[in-house]
Formats: sequence, C-alpha cells, structure tokens
Amino acid sequence: MEIAMIDERHFRAAVEQTMLPAIARCRHSGTMRPATEDHLGHPLPPLAELGHLHYVCYDVGEFQQLHMPGASARNHGAVVISHGFSEFAAKYAEMAWYFLLAGFSVCILEHRGHGYSQRDVRDDQVVYIDDWRRYVADFAKFTREVGRGYAQGNPLTLFAHSMGGGIAAAMLERYPNIVDRAVLSSPMIEANMGLPTWLAATVCGALADAGKGKRMAPGQHGFTTAINWKEERGASATRVTWFKSLRDADTHYQTTAPANEWVRQAARLSPAVLRQDMCERIETPILMFQAGADHWVRNSAQNEFAKHVRRDGGNLRFIRVPGSVHEIFAMPNDVMAPYLQHVLRFLQTDEVVTVLP
Repeated sequence: MEIAMIDERHFRAAVEQTMLPAIARCRHSGTMRPATEDHLGHPLPPLAELGHLHYVCYDVGEFQQLHMPGASARNHGAVVISHGFSEFAAKYAEMAWYFLLAGFSVCILEHRGHGYSQRDVRDDQVVYIDDWRRYVADFAKFTREVGRGYAQGNPLTLFAHSMGGGIAAAMLERYPNIVDRAVLSSPMIEANMGLPTWLAATVCGALADAGKGKRMAPGQHGFTTAINWKEERGASATRVTWFKSLRDADTHYQTTAPANEWVRQAARLSPAVLRQDMCERIETPILMFQAGADHWVRNSAQNEFAKHVRRDGGNLRFIRVPGSVHEIFAMPNDVMAPYLQHVLRFLQTDEVVTVLP
C-alpha cells in the first residue's frame, strides 16, 4: 500500500497550502453532553458542572468530492480517535488527512479537561479527572452516538494513542464489539511517572484527600514555549515544531501538567485494565504498537496486557517500533510511512488478523 506522505522538506507549506484547506472543507465540530453512567449502568460521581465535550469530525464523502490526488474512491467507514494526555483534536490533522485519503471519515473527541471540552479546574494548564471511568464512559458514548453515525453502516474503527490508548483499552473491555477494529499506539496501560506507580499514587492521593486534588502534582511545571529536544530525539523536527506551534497559538491547547487526582486515577486505571477477567472480555481485533524509546508509558505493562488478551485466544497483533519516540506519528517519514501502512492495512481488511507469536 503506497501512501502519499507529506514531504518533510516542505512540510509547513504543504500543511498550510494543501492539507489544512482541504480538510477544512469537510470539517464539522460539535459538542455532546457527557455520560452520566458507567458500563454497568451505575451513576458516575456527581460533578459541580457536567458541561459539554467538544469534538471534531471530517466527512470522507465531502472530502472525496474535492478529488484530491491519491484519494480513495471507496468509503471504508469511520475512525474514532482517542488522543493522549494534554493533546487536542487539531494535533491529529495530519493523521486525519491520511485517514481521509484512505477512505475513512474521522471523529475526534477532546477528552474532558482537554482542548475545548469541559474543564473542572481554574488553571487551564492542569489536567484533572475525578474518576477514570468517566473518560471511558464519555468516549464510549461518543463512539456510539457520533462515530457510528459517520460510519454510515460501514465499519467503525478506532485509533488511540497514549492516555487515549489506556482509555480505549478499558472501553474495549467494558463495551465489547463497540468498534470493529482497534489500533492502540503507545497505549498508556501504565503511565511512567518517574517513580514507582504505587508511590506516586500514594503521595498524590494523600494530597488529593487533603483537598489538593485539583492542584498540579509535585515535580510538574506549567506550559513553556521551549521544545525539549532531548525528549524528542529521533523525531521529525518539522512535525514536532508544527505540533508546538499549535499549542503556542491557542491557550486551550496548553494543558501540560497532571493534577494530583489525575495521577491517582491514572494509577487506578492500570490494574483495572490489566485484570485477566477484563482482558478476556475483549472481542475486537487489536493492532498494538510499542515505541522502542518510550519514556512516557511503561512498555512492560503493554507486554503484560498483550499476554493477558492473547491468553484465551484474544486477537491482538503486536508491533514494536525500535528507536521510536512515544508519538510514533511524530517520527520522520521513513518510520511513519511503514507505521501508517500497517495501520491502514489493518483497518481496511475484512480478513481475520493473524496473531503474531
């Protein structure tokens, strides 16, 4: 499968002159009311303000009317995207472009506390969630109510990254068959908090219990315009710079640090996802990518998740990308193109996925 990758040598010009104007022609934004119940129908904890969650969708039928070079004439359905910690819909514009070219509509929910969705803290640089189950219930509601509509009777698939991958894994366990296929890219089965997870959860949990749940977790810092190139070693400089320019230009995209309660909830998400009885509930074929140079999530937890899912015949294919940073879609074209080929072949095929040893 050949993919017309954006030329990194002229990346900014191609993005601004071709990609963004084209996808703007089929872009639709909206809001939805958050979920109020978990997968068992139990009420989620009450909130001072339920608010609304913001989303962005791209309609492949409208995109195909533009007759862009290399665009598929087939409608392969829709992809729902679950983004990572401190991310936002606009960051996935390039991924949306490739999905549209391949014949998929794209639906991106901005998780609570991110982008233009409802926030529960005064400091826009802090990410807070009161209960990890809320992320899962909200994304499941979005998938059913928005994603399924854009699929128009065709397959509904999933692409999830980092925190969004942890949310997606939990959703696949609790809402079996909610999507037809799922790609988990560097999923946050367990976050790497720089110290043992139990210790981070204990410290931040104690602070939350002391009334500081919405405060920035210890050791974290606010938004900065500087790029830490040490953390991005090996990534595409043009992509990293473009991502950063989006954050610099819009304060809604400057979320940076976890709140104390977010840390505790992230720590609770991990064992909930890794429970063998929950992994056994997954019926959706999964393609999971692991970044070889990842320092934001624990690869050992991804390995454990794959083992649990496969134990009773679960359909999970595992691909490790040696040397890649956490955001594999931020790598240079020589890494990103094969990555996209795997993603698109997996999402477009009607055949049963071969489970690799």
